[in-house]
This record gives sequence, C-alpha cells and structure tokens, in this order.
Amino acid sequence: MRSGRYITQPNQYKAFIPTDLPPEPPIRIEGDMQNLLTDANIAIGKLDTMGYLAPNLNHIIAMYVRKEALLSSQIEGTQATLEDIFEYESKIPLKNANDVEEVVNYIKALKLGMKRLDEFPMSIRLIKEIHEILMEGVRGKDKTPGEFRKSQNWIGPIGSTPSTASFIPPPPKEAMDAMGALELYLHKNTDIPLLVSCALIHYQFETIHPFLDGNGRLGRLLITFGNTSTCYRRGHEKIYLDLS
Repeated sequence: MRSGRYITQPNQYKAFIPTDLPPEPPIRIEGDMQNLLTDANIAIGKLDTMGYLAPNLNHIIAMYVRKEALLSSQIEGTQATLEDIFEYESKIPLKNANDVEEVVNYIKALKLGMKRLDEFPMSIRLIKEIHEILMEGVRGKDKTPGEFRKSQNWIGPIGSTPSTASFIPPPPKEAMDAMGALELYLHKNTDIPLLVSCALIHYQFETIHPFLDGNGRLGRLLITFGNTSTCYRRGHEKIYLDLS
C-alpha cells in the first residue's frame, strides 16, 4: 500500500508500518486541493502583513501561544481556561492546578523548541527534549518522558486490547526505524508545498506514535516546529520572537 502495510505480530494482532516520506507516487495537488492550498497561503500572507503593522507583535504571539496550548490540551480532555492560565502564572492557587500545568508545560515546550531551533536542526534529540518538558510532573509522567517506547501501544476505547484496538502503531523496533526516516525527511529539500509537508510530518508522527503517552500534544507541536524548520532549510528569513 502507498501509505503503509499491516504486519501480523506474534500475538496475531496486526500493527501498521507507515511508508517513509515523501509519498510515492508523489502527491498530486489539483482541483479542490489546489484551491484550498491557495486560499491558505493567501490567508498566511495576510497574517504576515498584519504582523508588520501590529504595534507589539511579541505580545500578540505570546497570547497566541497560550491559546494554542490551551486548545491542544483540551483535545486531550484537559479542563482549563485562559483565565486559569493567567491565574496560575500570577501564583494564584487553583483547584484544577494539574490540568493547568499540562497547558503550561505545552507553553514551555514550545518556547524550548523555538529556542533550540536556533542552536541545531530539528531532530529526534529535540523531539525527545520537547516530550520530556511536556510530560514533566503531569498525567503520563510515569511513562518514560523523553524516551521512545519499548513496548507496544495501541489506540482504542478504555479497556481495549491489541485484539480489539482501533489502531495499532508500529512495534518498538519498527517505530524507531520510522522515526529515523522521519528525521531524514525533515532535512530533505522537496518540491512539496510547505503546508502540505507540515501535514505529512504530523500524520507520520501520529501514525508512528513513538511515545507511550503525549503523542497527540507533541504531534501538534511538530506542525509549528516542522513549519519553522522547513522555512529555515529553504532559506526564508528567520524571525526572532519573545514568547514570554
């Protein structure tokens, strides 16, 4: 199959092994997809222009980071609001401090990732560092933060097993190989449009599911990091922002 293949494991369940990027045969961007991509690029161009007109771009970016962290964490079931984040940052005691800490970790991870991209390229090492920050002291902290899994995981309802799971990612060895191939793709110059490439990176990471927990949040962060890393590689201007 173009996207990957199912491999039957010793326990008779089937794990999915994704095909390395870029896709073969190449993605064909035409029709509705081309129109959507054009509209998206126009919207990004407008946003870029507005950034130059804003009196305090750093302040706007800082607020965006908090909102993005909040929305990403809410997908995972976190119960927190923007007001909670502000109160937490102001050292005001909260009843739902654990939920808010997950959001704060997301903000810390994004700041770390953007700073580290100035020091060395996007890599497995950086992905592990970001994951460790994401999971520090919150739900999933006991599931080897910052380390790729050494056991099989699966996606499905609570109480499901590999035989009843909705999806089973690659076994540990194949997952590590797939992450190595994804790292190579992050540094490969292609003709694939930037937004499409970011979507492919996100899809590939979530399909591999290399960590025991936190894959969803980290995968959404990779959209931002993949965008930044690709811009740097293609020679676009670097923009330094204070995300505090």
